[in-house]
Amino acid sequence: MRIFLDTANTSEIRQAARLGVISGITTNPSLIAKEKREDMKSVIEEIASIIDGPISAEVLSLEPKAMIQEAREVSSWSANVVVKIPMSEGGLEAISVLSREGIKTNLTLCFSLNQALLGTIAGATYVSPFVGRLDDISHDGMQLVSDIVKVFDHYKMPTQVLAASIRHPLHVVIAAKAGADIATIPYNVLKQMIKHPLTDIGITRFTEDWQSIQKL
Repeated sequence: MRIFLDTANTSEIRQAARLGVISGITTNPSLIAKEKREDMKSVIEEIASIIDGPISAEVLSLEPKAMIQEAREVSSWSANVVVKIPMSEGGLEAISVLSREGIKTNLTLCFSLNQALLGTIAGATYVSPFVGRLDDISHDGMQLVSDIVKVFDHYKMPTQVLAASIRHPLHVVIAAKAGADIATIPYNVLKQMIKHPLTDIGITRFTEDWQSIQKL
């Protein structure tokens, strides 16, 4: 399973890139607004200069014709751009057109197997089930990821399953066990994945033991 970083903070992206474990980036209008950045294009171009992998950038239009036009523009910003299209009738229409044009798409705001099925049939490159938001309303978000993976594998669908709205390291573990192709995670979750109390204890003990020998 690959790990993407879910952020528009280029400082976080630079730090994560140095670890050599990040394969791509997902962004959305909320994440870009959080960074007080008003020009989405400049953000995506800066990210593309850091990460040599898929970068999801979302359209803001709601009507299919406008979505398609905006997606064509967004995809021109970098060869790595994947256009995020929200799940809707218009979104499916846009994905079906864009897929035929060779433009990669990410069906976002996916909350059901039916939506994922329609997305892959329309030609989406990725579908993004939103795990945490389902958990928030007492639904099992990771069960949805597992269901999508099983159905896509059964029918050998080319669409990749991108587990999104990840809230904590256990979500990443379950996504990996479920067979998700990708988990896109916030920077703080990446840092939590690195840490383990027994690792810290081990490092301290090794250091103390070595220092004690040096004093002899």
